[in-house]
Amino acid sequence: MGELLRRLRRDSGLTGKELAARAQVAQPTISRIETGQLLPTPDTVERLSAALELDESGRAELDVLLVRLRDEVSRLKGGLAGREAANATRLRSARRVVAFQSAMIPALLQTAEYARLALALGRDVDEGDAAKAAAVRLEAQAVLFDSEREFSFILTEGAVRTWPGSPTLMIAQLDRLAQVATLAHVRLGVVPWTVEAPCFPLHGFTIFDGSTSIVDSLTGDLTLTDPEEIGMHVETFEAFGSVAVYGEALRSLLADLAGDFRSLMSRYTS
Repeated sequence: MGELLRRLRRDSGLTGKELAARAQVAQPTISRIETGQLLPTPDTVERLSAALELDESGRAELDVLLVRLRDEVSRLKGGLAGREAANATRLRSARRVVAFQSAMIPALLQTAEYARLALALGRDVDEGDAAKAAAVRLEAQAVLFDSEREFSFILTEGAVRTWPGSPTLMIAQLDRLAQVATLAHVRLGVVPWTVEAPCFPLHGFTIFDGSTSIVDSLTGDLTLTDPEEIGMHVETFEAFGSVAVYGEALRSLLADLAGDFRSLMSRYTS
């Protein structure tokens, strides 16, 4: 935000003092924003946009960045539960959600136990925070049953076979996938390992209303809004979707996977 504001100010030929006078804000406010010490309020951004005489594109760039930064700050302040609350807010405002995963079950489709492990397994996190985060994640899943929304999920077989916890947990998770797949406004497909991958599935992502893509990483989520980057994600989703199985073929695949996990149970408990 600071670098963007500094560039816009210099492009307008204004000093920090001149911009402050035009925007009717204190000069130290401009300095603190440009040096990354202060995140401006929406009202301040509006004042700065008017003072800089930004066009619609310039205003949109500032607005998108402000939303992204506030989202990241709330996540940092709130820990895991705060991050999940920010995700839930984004979900509630989206009408169309598209998700691709190659390593794990998407958050919207996770059972309670899977969600708890997805948030805590292999991480140095507070157990209480992880439990609250899992509760927030499960509560957010209520949007799945809103028939006015549209959801599309593509998973690789690897995502469905990667199991935290126990084989029993995964049998319940597979049953959850089969149930969700019956909803008319939800499209769920799985790419079997027996088909050739159209490209390397380097990471998972979730696209909200075709305008924002959230990329999963080991250190936190990355928010992408660049149309070209989102376009690449859409192309990847469609490529994997073209070789996925759906409907009866999906149910058959999930049943086979459940059988494999049942076979593992005897070895897991012995």
